Amino acid sequence: MIEFLRNLIQKAGAICKTEQRRLLPSDVSFKNRKDLVTTIDKRIEDFIIENIRTKYPSHDILGEETGRSGFSSDYLWIIDPIDGTTSFLHQQPFYSISIAVQLEGRPICAAVFAPRLDELFYADQDLGAFLNGTPIHVSTTDTLINSVMATGFACLRAEAKHNNLPYFTKIVPQLRDIRRFGSAAIDLCYVACGKLDGFWEMNLNLYDIAAGAFIVEKAGGKVCDFNGDVYFPEKGIVSANSNLIKQLLENFK
Repeated sequence: MIEFLRNLIQKAGAICKTEQRRLLPSDVSFKNRKDLVTTIDKRIEDFIIENIRTKYPSHDILGEETGRSGFSSDYLWIIDPIDGTTSFLHQQPFYSISIAVQLEGRPICAAVFAPRLDELFYADQDLGAFLNGTPIHVSTTDTLINSVMATGFACLRAEAKHNNLPYFTKIVPQLRDIRRFGSAAIDLCYVACGKLDGFWEMNLNLYDIAAGAFIVEKAGGKVCDFNGDVYFPEKGIVSANSNLIKQLLENFK
């Protein structure tokens, strides 16, 4: 299954690279006044679903653009066709395709592909986590002041009254620096390979984080909600190595 997933997500990424160069204003619409979607999002999701249906016709699928189809299989494919659509629209490289597979509610394999960066992250329950075929592991940084972390602001796009800004202003002064890539899937994968030491965000959906969170865990990292529990992303999501996770969680009390 992991080989099929790797091949599929790279084919989808090739389509994204081609279509990004061809984007027109008419390709863009808005879910709300801040949250946009392109016709390419739907095209990529349709392409992925068609291939899954051909290979695994009985499996259930949850896609960002098309919702859930099927409730009869033990297998569920979770798809975010373009995570980081704003970057995609603005011809920036920080967007990704994210696909996770669950069996009876537990992830068994996942992949995140950033086509413009040529970075393919993937993980398997038995094999571990990889970047372009090389095994990866979270960083060993043990203090916040030596950490570089990332966050995002899906909460502001959703115009949520309870948002990330108070946490941001509290946490950032404790860090060496902060990054803002605009794709939660990339953020999580960068934690998994040690390019980042941690990540937090709120107002995300399962398809945003399902693949990236599994890749972090298989790379030796920790993922939890703002209370240190397992109810992510509904109650926020926090990810870091085992040295930093408790220190980071102190900021959400």
